Amino acid sequence: MKKLLVTVLLATLILPACAKPGTIVTYTIDPEKNAYDHNNKGVMYLEEQCYYAAIQEFKIAISLNPKTQATAVYFNNLGKTYLIIGYPELALDCFENALTQYSLNFEYYLNLAKCYAQLGMAEEQLEKYREMVDQNPAARVMVALLEEQLGDKRKAIIELDGFAMAEPDLIITPAVKNYINKLIEDVNQ
Repeated sequence: MKKLLVTVLLATLILPACAKPGTIVTYTIDPEKNAYDHNNKGVMYLEEQCYYAAIQEFKIAISLNPKTQATAVYFNNLGKTYLIIGYPELALDCFENALTQYSLNFEYYLNLAKCYAQLGMAEEQLEKYREMVDQNPAARVMVALLEEQLGDKRKAIIELDGFAMAEPDLIITPAVKNYINKLIEDVNQ
C-alpha cells in the first residue's frame, strides 16, 4: 500500500515536469480586439434601434482604444447615433473627434457638415473653413460640403473639383470624385 501511495505521489510530481511546454491555457486581454467587438455590438444595437445600448457600446469601444485610427470609426458611429435620436450638439463633438483621429475619410466630413446644418452653424463654419483653406487643403472639402448644406450645389461641385485636381493622390480623393458625380446628377435633375 505504501509503495502504491509513493508511486502515485511521485507520478503527480514528475508528470507535470515532463509535460509539453506551453500547454497551460492562458488568456490575453486585448483592449483593441475588445473595442472592435463593442463597436460591432453597438452597430448591431443601432440596427435594432436600441439607441441607448448602442451609445454605451460605442463609448466602451472608445475608452478601450482611445488613440487610434479605428477610434475615428467609433466616434463617427456614436455621432450618427446622436443625430438619429436628435442630439446634434453631442454629435458635433463626436464628428470633430473622428476627424481629429483620421482626416481622410469623406464620410466624417459629410456627417460634420450635416451636423453644422442641423445646429444652424453652417454659415459661421463656412467662413471659418474658408480662412483655413490656405493652411489645410482638407478645409476645402468642408467649404464645399457647407456650401451644399446651404443650398448651393454648383459652388460645392466647383470646390470639390478644385480639391480633387489639387490633391489627386490622397486617399480621400476617389470618394470626393464619386460625390462630385452624385452632385452633378442632382443638379441636372
